[in-house]
Amino acid sequence: MPPGDALPTGQILTRRFPVVGERAPPGDAPGAEEWTLHIHGLVRAPVTLSLPELLALPQAERTVDIHCVTGWSKRAVRLVGIPLSRLFDDLHLMPSARFVRFVARSERDHDTSLPLSVALADTWLVHTIDGESLTPAHGGPLRTVTPSRYFYKSLKWVSRIEVMAEDRLGYWERESAYHNTADPTRGDQRYRTGSLDPARLARFLAAGDYARWRGPKRLILSADLRAWRPVTRELGELHLKDCDLRGVVLAGADLRGANLTRCDLRGADLRGVDLRDADLEGVVFVGADLRGADLRGAFLSAARFFDEGAGARVDGLRLEGADGLLEGQEAWLLSRLDSV
Repeated sequence: MPPGDALPTGQILTRRFPVVGERAPPGDAPGAEEWTLHIHGLVRAPVTLSLPELLALPQAERTVDIHCVTGWSKRAVRLVGIPLSRLFDDLHLMPSARFVRFVARSERDHDTSLPLSVALADTWLVHTIDGESLTPAHGGPLRTVTPSRYFYKSLKWVSRIEVMAEDRLGYWERESAYHNTADPTRGDQRYRTGSLDPARLARFLAAGDYARWRGPKRLILSADLRAWRPVTRELGELHLKDCDLRGVVLAGADLRGANLTRCDLRGADLRGVDLRDADLEGVVFVGADLRGADLRGAFLSAARFFDEGAGARVDGLRLEGADGLLEGQEAWLLSRLDSV
């Protein structure tokens, strides 16, 4: 999508560059001078390039818009690096090559894949953004950026590129049911589908204990949970992504470490809820009652506490150490709280 076009549906514009995903490569990852990129698979001969060797190649600059699946968009980001197509010019791909897989040096072995045609048309290897070398938190010393896809298709700390005949789902697509195409101009390509059939949904809604539902391997995706009235307040580590939680009563609940990415909590009763260290990226809190709630250490990029004509009740809300608030939401909260 050319820079400056209308924002995709569900996105909020920001001048900031929120940090998403892991914050740093593993402690034993090499520094920039020792960083290497290995290209293998369906190529005539594998190649390994050091970062200094990559930087010695002709560099290019490009201005793009970035769209994160959590709901924020950043305009006119200036990239400096190397188009993947230029790097592939001399590799002599085999006729069966159809997909490209990018692999990171990360604690969770992050990876992602793209059709070869998309990668050659749009993916760059990037070391500088907006005139500054990439920090480790943003993927430095080397990352990929594919602006025509949601940002989870752009990989931090890229160390390996594999050319393949068959596709292989990446980390977020495997673990969190993110859509494998990830086109932000299509409103239905954030997640694959809902993850609960009616019988399992009924069991979840009626559960007296949620121990078996905890953790990322028990992800509940795009479910209608408006009828949820949990009898227990012990709800920590639940992973409820893109769920409809409008009007639910969770006052006093312990949701520490939960993942509620892109959930709709409009009008919910969240008085005194404990959401410390929770992933609340893209959550809609408009009209919710958050009085006395604890969001310390939470991740809040693209979270919305107000929109035109409506806002959450935030008296006594705690936000120390929370990360990622976009500037408009932060200003609104600052006007109502002693500190943010």
